[in-house]
Amino acid sequence: MLRSRISKIAIWAAVAVGAAALSGCGQFSPAYMKPLPAQTRALMVKKGMTEQQPILVRIFKAESELEIWKQKDDGHYYHMKTYPICAYSGILGPKLKQGDRQAPEGFYVVNEDLMNPQSKYHLAFNMGYPNAYDRALGRTGANLMVHGDCSSRGCYAMTDAVMEEIYTIAREAFAGGQESFQVHAFPFRMTAANLAANRDNDWHAFWANLKEGYDYFEKTRLAPPFAVCGERYVFNATFPNGKPNPRRSCPRYEKRPVVAFKPQKKKPMSQASLAKPLGSVMDLRFGSVTPVYQAMTLGPATPEPPEASKKASKTKKKK
Repeated sequence: MLRSRISKIAIWAAVAVGAAALSGCGQFSPAYMKPLPAQTRALMVKKGMTEQQPILVRIFKAESELEIWKQKDDGHYYHMKTYPICAYSGILGPKLKQGDRQAPEGFYVVNEDLMNPQSKYHLAFNMGYPNAYDRALGRTGANLMVHGDCSSRGCYAMTDAVMEEIYTIAREAFAGGQESFQVHAFPFRMTAANLAANRDNDWHAFWANLKEGYDYFEKTRLAPPFAVCGERYVFNATFPNGKPNPRRSCPRYEKRPVVAFKPQKKKPMSQASLAKPLGSVMDLRFGSVTPVYQAMTLGPATPEPPEASKKASKTKKKK
């Protein structure tokens, strides 16, 4: 384990040295080594977030939006930023088979191995399609990504600059210790009104199932625990009689209690707590780049008793 850790540090150190040699004039190369833009770092400070906090991603096809949420110390996720999706192919509805050029819909999990800094489309992360639900329904396809280049054949494509930022945010979350993050891909914002407006769509029942996970997150601001059985997603459930089988009917399960989310008060982070992008890329830990000094005014060493201050006040009046 220690040898693996040291090897990882050595590799990142070598990459960093090479990047520095190629960078020139303060620019970072390759793109996956770039720090976050100052404006985004300032946004994190304003929202009381750090680069290393865990993330969760939500995608909305109809609105062409990708959201990133950050998990704070209370365990709940808070909205960080919404990015425009440059392009996606296909129509509203899930991906069914290889070559249909449909972008996936559903609940996916992305680990560090699915990050692709050498993508043909600038930078990318693989969504993890097909997942257990897709495989249970015999769906096929591979290499379904969120990537740059603004060109899609079944993926969610961003501009290169936007993808650099998204990739860096995910990279820093992994560097901070997150093992994987969820991606929720929806046809539209799963409000009751939007679902009712699509009641005649062939995918209405599927979308109603997705809405269960959407509603759980909206109410709790927690990553929804989910399983697959009976050709559907089951959210926030325990299975006392054994694990569910994605290809079989659901065994008996019990829903866990749901506690509504109450937002914590905002506590802006200092710039110093965020100023370590290179160290986190290399999985190293440095001290604050810019020391923070606080000035304070001291009062009298021994405060006057109330009686003394009253006497002094009367004396002044007499004079």
